[in-house]
Amino acid sequence: MAPIDPQNIRKTIGRFRVLIVGRANAGKTTILQKVCNTTDEPEIYNAQGKEIDVAVVEGSRIRGNHDITNEMVFKSNPGFIFHDSCGFEAGSEAEFEDMKKFIVERVNMTKLEERLHAIWYCIPMDDHCRTFQRAEEKFFSECNTGLVPVIAIFTKFEALRPVAFGELKKQLIGLSKEERSERIAQRVEELFMNTCVWDRLCDPGNRARPKCYVCLANMNRADTNCDLLVECTTFALDDKELRLCFLSTQQSNLELCIKCAVETIVDHALAHQQSLPLPTNDEDYQFHIAKWFPYLNVR
Repeated sequence: MAPIDPQNIRKTIGRFRVLIVGRANAGKTTILQKVCNTTDEPEIYNAQGKEIDVAVVEGSRIRGNHDITNEMVFKSNPGFIFHDSCGFEAGSEAEFEDMKKFIVERVNMTKLEERLHAIWYCIPMDDHCRTFQRAEEKFFSECNTGLVPVIAIFTKFEALRPVAFGELKKQLIGLSKEERSERIAQRVEELFMNTCVWDRLCDPGNRARPKCYVCLANMNRADTNCDLLVECTTFALDDKELRLCFLSTQQSNLELCIKCAVETIVDHALAHQQSLPLPTNDEDYQFHIAKWFPYLNVR
C-alpha cells in the first residue's frame, strides 16, 4: 500500500465533519469557536451549499424547527464542517428521529468526505445530580453510530468546584492554598465519579458508546482552550487517513503532531517485536514519521 501523502490528504477527504450533540446551553457554540480559534459566528449552508442568513437559522431554533443537515463553517478554520443537533432534549420525537436518520445516512455514505468523521456529545455539569437525562439515554441506547467515534464532553465542569468547596469548607481551615486546592480538586473528581454518568454512557447495552471523554471548565474565559478535546479526538480515530485529515485542521498544534509521530515510533517498535510487516526501508519509515507534520513539505 502506497504511503499516505500528507500534502494531498485534504484533497482526498475534503474537510473534517463533526456532529455536535447536546442540550440547549450546554456550551456547544463556545466549544466550536474555541476549536476554530475565533469568537465569530459561523457561516451556515444548507444541504445544497447555499448560504443561509444566521438570523433565519436562529429564528428556526427558537421555533423548534432546526435542520441538522445545515453545515456550519468558521472562516478562521474552514477545514471543519459542523452539524448541530438540538431540540430533541426538549421532547421532540421528530427531531430525535431526524437525528437518528442523519447519523445512519452519514455513517454509510460511500464517499469518505461526505461521511461523519466524529461525534461530540456535550453534557453540562452545572446540575451534577441530573447529568444523565432522557436525552442521553435515548441517544446512547438507540443511535447507531457505526465506526464513527463518539467523544463525551462534560462542559461547565467548574460548576462542581463551589459544591466541593461547600462540602469541605470546615476541613480546609488551616490548610495552605496548595493543600486547599488539591483537596477541592480531589472532591470535584469524586463528585464527578459519583454521578456514574460515565458508567451509564458505556453500558454494554448501548448501541452507541463513547470512546473517551474530556472535562472542560471555564470555556467562556479567554485563556482557556479545547486542546484536550482535539487530542482525544485525534487518537479516537482509528483510520490513519482521517487522523491525518483532522491533524491538518490544526494550524499550529506542534505538540499534537509530535505525539502522533511518537505513536508511530512506538507502533513500529511493537511491530518489530511481533515480527509484523514494517516499512521496507529507512526512507519509508522517515516518511511515516514526517507525515504527521502536515505543514512541512514532506518528500
